[in-house]
Amino acid sequence: MDVRFINPVLSSTVQTLEKMAALTPQVDKPVVKAGQVAEGCVTGLMRMNGRNVRGSIALSFSLPVIRQLVKVMLRMDIDSVDETASDLAGELSNIVAGQSKTKLAESGLDIEMSLPAVLTGQGHKIDHQVEAPVILLPFTTASGKFFVEFCFKEIQEG
Repeated sequence: MDVRFINPVLSSTVQTLEKMAALTPQVDKPVVKAGQVAEGCVTGLMRMNGRNVRGSIALSFSLPVIRQLVKVMLRMDIDSVDETASDLAGELSNIVAGQSKTKLAESGLDIEMSLPAVLTGQGHKIDHQVEAPVILLPFTTASGKFFVEFCFKEIQEG
């Protein structure tokens, strides 16, 4: 696990949720994920590709966490993953990926981002489309758990 990738994603996630939702998530130990099944019920996925790196970042929220985020950020109550929850998951993924991109650029990794894709449903699959280990960062909040996955592969020029 390369800290050049882990640390920017980790700090961007914490900073975004603290600033946008007054939520202080506690990160658990990062692990290498096996399989493609998402831990949450709604996931925002951002592809990030550049001259020297390919990869993606996914934020996967459990129902209790996305409900809390919708309540705090949008002042709405939801019972299930609806269009509002999906839009918010996509937007939060976009913000985290954007901040990560800036931090990764500071270490010399020039990256472009796609528009966010949103995946929903218990047991949906996240395809990072890169042949590299997927790092799973589990987070705990007062509302429950959410997960950040990322997968980056450095590309050799030549």
